[in-house]
Amino acid sequence: MTDAALPPSTPTDAAPTGATPADASAVGATAGPAAVGDTKAGAAVDATPADATPTGATAVDAAAGPAAVGDTKAGAAVDATPADATPTGATAVDAAAGPAAVGDTKTGTAVGAAAVGATAVDATPTGATAVDAAAGPAAMGDTRTGAALGAAAVGATASGAASAAGNGAADVPVVLSVRNLHVRFRMPRGRAAVRAVVDVSFDVRAGECLALVGESGCGKSVLASALLGLLPANAETAGHARLGGADLLTAGERVLARQVRGRLAGLIPQSPAAHLTPVRTIRSQLEETVAELTGVRGRAALRTAAEQVAARAAFPAGHLDRHPHELSGGLAQRAATALALAGDAPLLIADEPTTGLDRDLVDHTVDELRRHVDDGAGRALLMITHDLAAAERIADRVAVMYAGRVVELTSAGAFFGTPGPRHPYSRGLLDALPDRAFAPIPGLPPPLDALPPGCAFAPRCAFADRACAVTPTTLSGVACHHPREDVHAA
Repeated sequence: MTDAALPPSTPTDAAPTGATPADASAVGATAGPAAVGDTKAGAAVDATPADATPTGATAVDAAAGPAAVGDTKAGAAVDATPADATPTGATAVDAAAGPAAVGDTKTGTAVGAAAVGATAVDATPTGATAVDAAAGPAAMGDTRTGAALGAAAVGATASGAASAAGNGAADVPVVLSVRNLHVRFRMPRGRAAVRAVVDVSFDVRAGECLALVGESGCGKSVLASALLGLLPANAETAGHARLGGADLLTAGERVLARQVRGRLAGLIPQSPAAHLTPVRTIRSQLEETVAELTGVRGRAALRTAAEQVAARAAFPAGHLDRHPHELSGGLAQRAATALALAGDAPLLIADEPTTGLDRDLVDHTVDELRRHVDDGAGRALLMITHDLAAAERIADRVAVMYAGRVVELTSAGAFFGTPGPRHPYSRGLLDALPDRAFAPIPGLPPPLDALPPGCAFAPRCAFADRACAVTPTTLSGVACHHPREDVHAA
């Protein structure tokens, strides 16, 4: 890993994120570390080099819970499990490999005493000051030494717990701190690398929901995969992402599996139906996940706890004894939400958590996610969504992503209300809503392997001029040569 941004054509000297870490044992002496919740028997991720260990190629115990956001990786697709694949749970996971599932369970082996409590979230050194995307390339070394990051970025906005710039935001601990995150995918046969995430920086504080919005293909779910170490083997990362004292981008598979996934970070995957264990009922998956993450023991106690967490996600108790293939898309979504909530992790990453739900269930789901961060336990939520109405209902801040970059980061009140978004793309997203102008943004997002020079939004922007041939820097939370005040002045 390097602190510098990934150059366009020179691979980083960091080990590819998808590569098998040295400290993780192979399952059956050949397979690499399995993805979180990749519970499909023998499921493998396509589109990685033939000689690379596929992410999630191992058979993972059925207690895994929700799966990786593997289906959103650039150029990758999750294959269907062959009929003759190794049955779920049939392969004994080496004790050194660490549990791979959200439930953090292993077949035939004890989980061991991975002292998750030893890495308390409130011990995160980064957090002396509020820093948003306007901070630019903050000194990454500071996040390792516990030094304060210096003055808060101009325009940094606070969570619901406190406002930025002088009224207590610095006192609210940072749960997740991302600095200068880059993700790119090496492509075969000399094709240009896909730069899916470019120089992204943000914090998520305790008691805060940050909504990450943008059109499909802009890199949102790749960012989530990078945070949990779920990228394929042809991916390269640079930058830092700190959670609970660990740098998620450099942590080995053992740390990610035993201390992070499910315990420090819960995940609601984008395609839950494809990632629930097909041969086990929802009840059995919930009970095993609850037992592993909370320590509840006893048949009656586990049954009650599973029903309680299902109720939090509005999953009907009468459907708990059904298998995933017997569920509708909306029920599968709620089952995945329940599994993610089971461990009450300090950070919850919700990737399109309202997919397949009607409006009443959308409201119920986002309200439950809001309660998850509002209970005073120091939790935070990173919500990736296309549903701007849901984002308005739940978010404290909004980050707008376009072509791999965060182009605007501001408070939800300013974004949805007055004065409104400042970046032309952000304004276009809101204007496309039926209850607003109902005017779509012209054109299509550029492919990530052929980004235009300068501002990637310029070909679609009504205000583009010669200045837009240069990539804009982020100032006061917006990366644009013509933010709204300039446009109005013109």
